[in-house]
Amino acid sequence: MRAFELYDATTVSEAVTLLKQNSDRAVKVVGGGSDLVGGILKDWVHGKGLPFPDVLIDLTTIKDLTQINAGSSEASIGAAATLSEVIDHKDIQAKFPLLVAAAQSVASPLIRNFGTLGGNVNQRPRCWFFRGEDFNCYKKGGDFCYAVTGDNRYHAIIGGELCYIVHPSDTATALLALNAKAKISGVGGDREVAFDSYFIGPREDVLRENVLKKDEFVTYITIPNPASGTKMAWNKLKDRQVYDFALTSVAVSFTMNGNNWNDGRVVVGGVSPVPYRAKVVEDALKGKDIKATAKQAAAQIRTVARPMSLNAYKVDLAAGLIERTILDALGN
Repeated sequence: MRAFELYDATTVSEAVTLLKQNSDRAVKVVGGGSDLVGGILKDWVHGKGLPFPDVLIDLTTIKDLTQINAGSSEASIGAAATLSEVIDHKDIQAKFPLLVAAAQSVASPLIRNFGTLGGNVNQRPRCWFFRGEDFNCYKKGGDFCYAVTGDNRYHAIIGGELCYIVHPSDTATALLALNAKAKISGVGGDREVAFDSYFIGPREDVLRENVLKKDEFVTYITIPNPASGTKMAWNKLKDRQVYDFALTSVAVSFTMNGNNWNDGRVVVGGVSPVPYRAKVVEDALKGKDIKATAKQAAAQIRTVARPMSLNAYKVDLAAGLIERTILDALGN
């Protein structure tokens, strides 16, 4: 691993100042570091679109960013809060069991003890061509997607085009279903971005997965308190029963009018370069009896799927898991 400078910021303003002072260098902010330090840097993954950082700025030393607060209208979770802290927080357990279930499905207890929520949401893709030193793919600034002609069994079946990575974050999938927002700080000031607009697919910018600029970082994630009676559920299918990334995952959160779907979200992970909000499924459920319609509505995911040569099995997995997760939310 090549040497880099590490700075422990103690406040958000100090982290912003460090970004400004190092604007002419390759700089990255870091949370727990399990992906950036333990993965990308260790495996020497780099390229034009992924420069090896000269400077790392640690956000876990900013006490304010490790706090979790559940207020009367929303919860605010610091980006440097660990996944274990999210899982163990009583108010988060009570109000957002969907997020807790998704966080529990991430990796192992050891990794969840130092992996942060912000880090999990913003981790880089797990495509083995992107992670491989010998493949100068589009996402690293090259001129080819090796998944098109190579082993694409784990790649995208929806919204690929140019690059067929799948977004690796379980918590991002759950947070999109919960209508979360990201609070962002940087050299240009502060802003807030809804998760509906936070993630970027390769059609928009093949080198990025989210709206963060090189001199910005997430400070907090906010989640509106759910309406009374909101139903939630989470499911994740993976290759191995030990910790692994999702072949397909589903997060649902919805309200009902009697037995009918009133309003809500169905989000699918492991199928697209971004956490995929399955509006075709939501539309098919709108105003309908959920039990009677779940299977037919879930099958609508087939209308937007465009599988590659080796991953058509994911279409069946997604349809089945969407139906199961909707019914799980009903308690069936």
